Amino acid sequence: MAVKVNLQKFVDKLPIPKTIRPIKRGKKGSYYEVTMREFTQKLHRDLAPTRLWGYNGMYPGPTFDVVKGETAFVKWMNDLPHKHFLPIDTTIHGAEKTFPQVRTVVHLHGGKQHDHSDGYPDAWFTRNFEQTGPKFQRKVYEYPNLEATTLFYHDHAMGITRLNNYAGLGGFFIIRDEHEQSLNLPAGKYEIPLMIQDRSFNPDGSLYYPDTPDKNNDRLPYPSIVTPFDADYILVNGKVSPYLEVEPRKYRFRMLNFCNSRAISFKLDSGQPFYQIGTDRGLLEKPVKMNEILLLTTERADVIVDFSRSFGKTIILKNVFKGASPETTDVMQFRVNTPLKAKDASSLPDHLRKIEFLSSETAKRTRDLTLVRVEDAYGRSLNLLDSKRWNDPISEKMDLGSIEIWRLINLSDDDHPIHLHIVDMQILERQPFDVAHFKATGNLEFTGHALPPEPNERGFKDTIRAPAGTVTSFIASFDPFAGLFVWHCHMLEHEDDEMMRPFLILKKQKRLKHILMKMINGNR
Repeated sequence: MAVKVNLQKFVDKLPIPKTIRPIKRGKKGSYYEVTMREFTQKLHRDLAPTRLWGYNGMYPGPTFDVVKGETAFVKWMNDLPHKHFLPIDTTIHGAEKTFPQVRTVVHLHGGKQHDHSDGYPDAWFTRNFEQTGPKFQRKVYEYPNLEATTLFYHDHAMGITRLNNYAGLGGFFIIRDEHEQSLNLPAGKYEIPLMIQDRSFNPDGSLYYPDTPDKNNDRLPYPSIVTPFDADYILVNGKVSPYLEVEPRKYRFRMLNFCNSRAISFKLDSGQPFYQIGTDRGLLEKPVKMNEILLLTTERADVIVDFSRSFGKTIILKNVFKGASPETTDVMQFRVNTPLKAKDASSLPDHLRKIEFLSSETAKRTRDLTLVRVEDAYGRSLNLLDSKRWNDPISEKMDLGSIEIWRLINLSDDDHPIHLHIVDMQILERQPFDVAHFKATGNLEFTGHALPPEPNERGFKDTIRAPAGTVTSFIASFDPFAGLFVWHCHMLEHEDDEMMRPFLILKKQKRLKHILMKMINGNR
C-alpha cells in the first residue's frame, strides 16, 4: 500500500503545455519529430522531482496545434531505458517475460488515420527501433487531420499501456478549421487545454503504482495487475490541484479526463454553469448549459466558463463523483484576480454547426455485444468484450463505409468507457435490463424505458459511457479507411488485461476474396 503523502492544494500555478512546431513544411504536409525520454519534473511544490517518461521530455507532452486538411507526418522515437520503473505483470498477454520490458507505440486517440499510423497495440517498438512488434509497419506516422476537434495522443503498447501512460506518456492534439475560427470563441491565452489525471506518490516524490491487489494471497503472481486503480491525487497539466489566475471574462477550456480508470464529475463550487460547446468529436450543434459534467476516462468536454461577474472571487473546480476522497474532490482553483486586459469581445454563439446525424434505417446490421466479468486462472477479476479474448478470431468484420448499430449489453458492475478507433459513434439510447434474467436465458428483459443521450452527448463521440446493467446502443459508419483496428474499454487496467478486441474494415473487393478463401479453407 502507498504511504499517504499529505500535499497542500492550490500552491502551484497551472502549467500550459508548450506547442510543438514542425521541423519543416512542404506541399505534402508538415513534418515533426518527437522523442520519448526519461526525466524528472516537480509535480507539487512540496514533492521532490518525480521520475517520469514524456514525449520530448515533457509531461504532459507538447501540444500539436494543426489545421484541418494539413497532413502531419510524425516520427515517434523511443529513447527510454531498457527497464521499466513500474511493476510489470508478466502473466498478462503481450507482457510476457519473452518481450522487452520497455515497448511503446503511439495512438492518436480519436484520429482518423490508416491502420499503419493508428498505433495498433502489437505495432510496438523499442529504443532506436532495435526491436519491433509483429504489426509494426513504419517509423513515420501520417495524420490527415480530417476534422476539427480536440484529440490527444498516448502510448498504446500491448499489456503495458496502463504503466506507460501512468509514467507520463500523453499530450494534446488540437485540429482547427475556418468555421470554428469564424465563431469568435475565446482564443489565444483565453483558450486552455486541461489534462486531468490522478497519481499517487511515495514520500521521496516517486510515483506509486500498486504491485498487487492482495499481498496476503499466495495464489497471485507478483507483480500482479490491480484493476481498476484510482490514485490519491488529481493533477491538471502535470501539477497537483493547481491554481489559475484569470480575468473577469469568458474562457474556453478543452477538458480531458485522462486518469487510468477514474470517472470524474465536474462542478464549479460557485454554482455557475459550464456552457459545453463540444465533445470528443468536435462542436455540438448548440451550446448546452451544464451544472455538472460527467467524464469517464478519455472523454472530453469543450466548455466555456464566464468569469465576468466573479472579479475578486476564488472558484474551485470540484470532483463530485460518488466515492471521491477528500484528496480527489478539488481538481483546481480559479483566482479571478487579474484585471481585465481589454474588453471581452469573444462570443458564445446560439448555433455552433450543423451535424449530419445517422439514421437507424441506414444501418446494415445490428450487433449485440456483451461486457462481462469473469475470473482468470488466479481468481482475479477479468473483464471481457463479448466473452472473447484478444487472441480469439476476429468476429467484427464490416465493409468500408457500412453503417452498423452496436448494442453494448453490460453484465458487469462497472460503467465502461468504450472506445472504437477511427470511428465516430452516435449514441442512440440507453435502457436498463434484468441482468440475472439475461445470464440465465440469454434474452433481454428491459426494466425501464429507453433514454436518449444526455444533451451534451448529442454529437459524435469516440468514447461512450456504457453503464452497468444497461444496454447502450450506438450507430456508426465504419470509415474512412479500411484496415485492422481495435475497440476496447478505456479503463487502462481493463484494456491491458484482455478487454480489447480487433475489428477489420474491408474494402469490398477484399471482402469477396476473404469470403472465397474462407470457403476454400472450410472445404479442406
